[in-house]
Amino acid sequence: MERISWDQYFMAQSHLLALRSTCSRLMVGATIVRDKRIIAGGYNGSIAGGDHCIDKGCYVIDNHCVRTIHAEMNALLQCAKFGVPTADAEIYVTHFPCLQCCKSIIQAGIKTVYYAEDYKNHPYAIELFQQAKVHVEKVELKEQSIDFSTLNQ
Repeated sequence: MERISWDQYFMAQSHLLALRSTCSRLMVGATIVRDKRIIAGGYNGSIAGGDHCIDKGCYVIDNHCVRTIHAEMNALLQCAKFGVPTADAEIYVTHFPCLQCCKSIIQAGIKTVYYAEDYKNHPYAIELFQQAKVHVEKVELKEQSIDFSTLNQ
């Protein structure tokens, strides 16, 4: 069996995290990596202990659900909460980051953004990433199935 690439491995982790999302509009996952090690992960969902979109419905203002914290922000906040530095790290996200997450990613010192799917790619976010010299690269997840019956042979 051939090993998957690091990019595919970390993007798969983000897609797995997205399955924990409590947003019924879009499931997003994010994985922060430094030196080929996962330092944090997040998915879009409500504050801890708060009402979730899947239970109460989305709280939409100006065509945007304000109930959820975005996956990228949840991952960054996890680093802040536990004192894990993000300078020079990479982030793998299932969807292109929104403008607010873009600014947070830049301020956190993350140097590379890998994303799997385009999603309302804001021109100003693209411009800000370029100004901050943050490398942005589309890395689509190559779906693979795992046959566990062959792993121990």
